Amino acid sequence: MVVALIIACEVGFWVLLALGLSVRYLLKWRRTSVVLLLCEPVLELVLFVVTAIDLKNGAEPSWQHGLAALYIGYTVAFGHYTIRWLDGHAAHRLGGGPPPQKPPRYGRARARHEAKLWLRAVFGGAVALALLQLAVWYVGDSGDVSSLRSFQWVAVRTIGIYGVIALSYTVFPRKAPADEPSALPARDPQHVPDVLVGRPGKDAASPGGHCS
Repeated sequence: MVVALIIACEVGFWVLLALGLSVRYLLKWRRTSVVLLLCEPVLELVLFVVTAIDLKNGAEPSWQHGLAALYIGYTVAFGHYTIRWLDGHAAHRLGGGPPPQKPPRYGRARARHEAKLWLRAVFGGAVALALLQLAVWYVGDSGDVSSLRSFQWVAVRTIGIYGVIALSYTVFPRKAPADEPSALPARDPQHVPDVLVGRPGKDAASPGGHCS
């Protein structure tokens, strides 16, 4: 049941995002788009509540509960960032705004960009670790929490691998070809009055690596 709910949350995320951006730029219903996009965090809240109820009802802790914690951590760290990135593309293609600025490809600018993404991964991993630890304490000595512990190590390893990749851009920076203009430094999308997303005309940075 938990895995099915994770899939439903992921599908729901993209459906709400598509609807929110469509009504924003095609129908010009900005308030409606904000309401739709504000429903995104509700999906993670529902997943968290259902997972907690499943454990409370006596379900044996398993990899499904660990996966749910990782998914929630990822969406908390990268969900808003992904929305802002896609909003920049929607503003360009549907709203007549300028093309979204691409992330830097070379030198220190790329290293800073990767470092910012790694910090998001650290935040997401910390959320997942906290949720898993709460589950471990909740189950206590009455159940087998080995699967939850194993997913804590998955979160730690993921943060470490992401950190090594980000560090490589600092230790071994890529140099721009001589015939290519120097890349502009990446800028984070500007915060605007509308919750969660920017308005047409504002630059939006691409995540550049992954997402959540």
